[in-house]
Amino acid sequence: MTHRLTASPETCAWGYFDAALPPVLEVESGAVVTIETVSGGPAQIPGPDAGFHIPPELYGIHERSERQLPGHILTGPVAVKGAKPGHVLEVRILDVALRQDWGWNMIRPLAGTLPEEFPEGRVEIIPLDAEAGVARLSWGLELPLRPFFGVMGVAPPPNWGRISTIQPRVHGGNIDNKELVAGTTFYLPVQTEGALFSCGDGHGAQGDGEVCVTAIETALEGTFRLILREDLDWCYPRAETPTHLVTMGMHEDLDRCAEMALRDMIGWIVARTGLSREDAYMLCSLAGDLRITQTVNGMKGVHMMMETALLA
Repeated sequence: MTHRLTASPETCAWGYFDAALPPVLEVESGAVVTIETVSGGPAQIPGPDAGFHIPPELYGIHERSERQLPGHILTGPVAVKGAKPGHVLEVRILDVALRQDWGWNMIRPLAGTLPEEFPEGRVEIIPLDAEAGVARLSWGLELPLRPFFGVMGVAPPPNWGRISTIQPRVHGGNIDNKELVAGTTFYLPVQTEGALFSCGDGHGAQGDGEVCVTAIETALEGTFRLILREDLDWCYPRAETPTHLVTMGMHEDLDRCAEMALRDMIGWIVARTGLSREDAYMLCSLAGDLRITQTVNGMKGVHMMMETALLA
């Protein structure tokens, strides 16, 4: 059985994570959930004569949902029965699909990686062709689509209260890691009873860095298998693609991000292979790739990738 969670004012929170937010769905460990999401505020919607499909629930969310903090529209949370702090939520990303035929990209003054160099700002509506698998940019380029959710996370620790979706932290959130596509497994350390998983911030395509502050922002539908793991003692988000292990670091300082991602990868290699920390450190230097995840969310991100074939 696959549970379906639609986007609506009753199932979406605009701009925040909060451990006190009641779940809109509760499932057993191992359940498959399809979650519909929407993206953007009134300023990012195409004109009525532009000919694009706009999910009708987006208008209802704009009209009825209070935007309590700056941030993204998230669908959820989904509670997983039995989840407790100290557990890990394994999120198998089974499928990610477009829900609309357009996306948007925005340059916002005083934001992004070059915050003072583009003072005028800009919002661009970008046609998306799901059948061809491309975005059609205004200067004629057909950019391949590779959809993923910029935000996937569990609720933060209860004593944090209500926090913006913008900054990624130990609970996951706005990680903006383009490796988290269908076929990848994402691991999130549980911070509160039920885990309380939410997602949103759909991206049609994004480069490492997300330098102008947005990707191709769009509405997506994701299908996930949510598995409670009591056998893992991981305390920070990790991922595993079909070919690579992925560790992550989030901090205001990119140097600290790199150190966090590297340190976690060394630990993962040691646990997986029995190599010494010295050997694992050397392997990371010889074959690991440190990549800038994003530079625009206050808490910046770096992720490290290591081919699993090298760890057999």
